[in-house]
Amino acid sequence: MKKNIVILGSTGSIGRQALEVVGWHNSDLQVLGIAAQRNIDLLEEQAKTFGVPYVAVEDKDAALELEHRLQGSNTRCLAGTDGILELVRIPDVDLILIAVSGLGGLLPTLEAITHNKQIALANKETLVAGGSLVTEAALKKGIRIIPVDSEHSAIFQCLEDTADVEKLLITASGGPFREMPVDQLKKITPEMALRHPTWQMGDKITIDSATLMNKGLEIIEARWLFGIDYDRIEAVIHPQSIIHSLVAYKDGAVLAQLGWPDMRVPIQYAFFYPERKRNNLHPLDLVQVGQLSFETPDLGRFPCLRLAREAGKIGGTMTAVLNAANEVAVQAFLGHKIAFNAISELVDEVMNLHNLKTGKLDLDDILEADRWARECTRQLINQQSKK
Repeated sequence: MKKNIVILGSTGSIGRQALEVVGWHNSDLQVLGIAAQRNIDLLEEQAKTFGVPYVAVEDKDAALELEHRLQGSNTRCLAGTDGILELVRIPDVDLILIAVSGLGGLLPTLEAITHNKQIALANKETLVAGGSLVTEAALKKGIRIIPVDSEHSAIFQCLEDTADVEKLLITASGGPFREMPVDQLKKITPEMALRHPTWQMGDKITIDSATLMNKGLEIIEARWLFGIDYDRIEAVIHPQSIIHSLVAYKDGAVLAQLGWPDMRVPIQYAFFYPERKRNNLHPLDLVQVGQLSFETPDLGRFPCLRLAREAGKIGGTMTAVLNAANEVAVQAFLGHKIAFNAISELVDEVMNLHNLKTGKLDLDDILEADRWARECTRQLINQQSKK
């Protein structure tokens, strides 16, 4: 029998690659629903190509346009956040790929858990902002969250028993500026930062890779996915991006997952877990790679990594604030409103201004912290622009 899947964020980088994987395995996989924010041209094309019965568009005006285009077809168009949640509730769906950007992944993830759907998670922010909520809900329902990020997929594949783990080592390419003098960072343009040396990704995560914020977010995510203390999770620079992460055990053994930097591998693994399938990709050739090198991250060059670790250790609403402030700051940088090094400066300032809430958090606590941090960051950017 085919496995029925829903892809939230099908027009983004991960979503497009996920549909490519579906194309490789169309005798085993059936897409019942896809969703996007507003890219209805691509969404319409995907729906027709894969015979998708349900599509959802978060932007309601765009949804109306797509609904008009789909008249007379066998595809039903849903609108808004409610429409995306309706996709998650489709009874015959076996697995939900959460590949939307930002905090938009949190509600669908919680909804998927409520309806006993297996989750393939490609959205860092869901666990960064709402890790306690999501992991507690998944534990109660017995839902396994399969990570799609290459680093967390690697750990997931290498992890045997967390009781025997000495540390988790999350690798980072170091981005395009790991050797640039620190005093030159303020001169970096968005065009320079978007030229990642090894990965092809969306704009936001590519900037996060340049600041190493993505690695900080992944440390927080790993804490919730695997239940490992922050003191036992480290980031290491690995420019070749061949080793995706490592698990070090008490007896000195270190297990690593290696492969070409290609997100289709962890996507396929999540779709078929625990089974492995052949695909159309070339296997790793270590002789061709030739050399693997490693460096300790320079926190002076990458203050976002330090800020993320601090937010994780503080806990409570601070991780939601970190995430929201970073999102707004990155968008401002991409819009040429702030300098590259101002991203970390803004995140730091917003964290210092935040009135922390700890203890047992509910969804409203997280959403309010997110709302406040976004507004605070925007105000700080506006104040800077007036100077």
